[in-house]
Amino acid sequence: MAKKPIGPVRRSFAPWENPDAKPFIEFRNVTKRFGDFTAVDNLSLKIYEREFFALLGGSGCGKTTMMRMLAGFEEPNEGEIFLDGQNLRGVPPYRRPANMMFQSYALFPHMTVEGNVAFGLKQDRLPKGEIEARVQEMLKLVKLEAFAKRKPHQLSGGQRQRVALARSLAKKPKVLLLDEPLGALDRKLREETQFELTDLQAELGMTFLIVTHDQEEAMTVADRIAVMDKGRIIQVATPAEIYEVPNSRFVADFIGSINMIEAKVATRNGEATHLRASGFDREIVVDQQTEASVGDTVWFAIRPEKVRLSFDAPADGCNAVQGEIWDIGYLGDVSIFHAKATEDVVLKSTVANVTRTVERPISWDDRVWLSWDRDAGVILTR
Repeated sequence: MAKKPIGPVRRSFAPWENPDAKPFIEFRNVTKRFGDFTAVDNLSLKIYEREFFALLGGSGCGKTTMMRMLAGFEEPNEGEIFLDGQNLRGVPPYRRPANMMFQSYALFPHMTVEGNVAFGLKQDRLPKGEIEARVQEMLKLVKLEAFAKRKPHQLSGGQRQRVALARSLAKKPKVLLLDEPLGALDRKLREETQFELTDLQAELGMTFLIVTHDQEEAMTVADRIAVMDKGRIIQVATPAEIYEVPNSRFVADFIGSINMIEAKVATRNGEATHLRASGFDREIVVDQQTEASVGDTVWFAIRPEKVRLSFDAPADGCNAVQGEIWDIGYLGDVSIFHAKATEDVVLKSTVANVTRTVERPISWDDRVWLSWDRDAGVILTR
């Protein structure tokens, strides 16, 4: 029986669930050191053809080093990297079927848009007619036909980003490597461009690998995400699985906002686990089995949008705790409430602002009930 997906599915595409599928890109026990510093630590990873894959993590986690090794700008100290069945060890960057789009775009200021897109094709000594046809094809693809004769300084940031993308795609590589490609754009343009990238990738049927520290960007564009820390991969999963079923406190805390409650396992009853948290009058009941034994310390993680606020005690059958509103943040589409539940626990609740009214029924210093369903959070053991 096929596994039921968690959360929305961007497209019907999941080769990683097929045990017979062969990876298009594979890192096998790869280690990369710079002096005494280990940037990538015995890492293995499989990426499939036509996948939009994201390497996500903070600065220094090793994600850019992985991309540079795939591109050929760095060589691993240990392990092997394969692309479409070819071992890339010793293959120079210009002979690898992968193109890299840099964060700075690195456009030639003295060249027109056409000249920038054509540069790599001219280096490969393609016939003039083929170059012209390919350039026009790429400009049409990124909707820049009307800007062909302009130079980079005559373009907006978003337009320069598209020129760099067209230049990267012009040689029709098997893999497009994107190193923080949207970092220089303002927030609104970045959000628009994310969806354009996903549409473009689906239209071309290419494999895209993006490096980013922006969680929302990775969640928007990627089929799967690898969350990295200290040269290792902590979890590889779809965006919905990363968000709803993190495998550790690190992933839960890194992706979005989270409430984390330390507790001990009180009882395990069939599909449910009962937790006892310090300062809570009631047990926390979670519809989840856990590897932890009775008496073990675990962490209950729940997203703020799954925590309800009310003045009245909730009905029996759901988890609840009383708290006092300490802070309120108004973000336009939502309001974020911080409620002190115990001396050590402050819970966050995100409430959608579904009306235009500015007055809040719940305000500072109010005593409220915070409640959530038994299947709304997850138990983490590490």
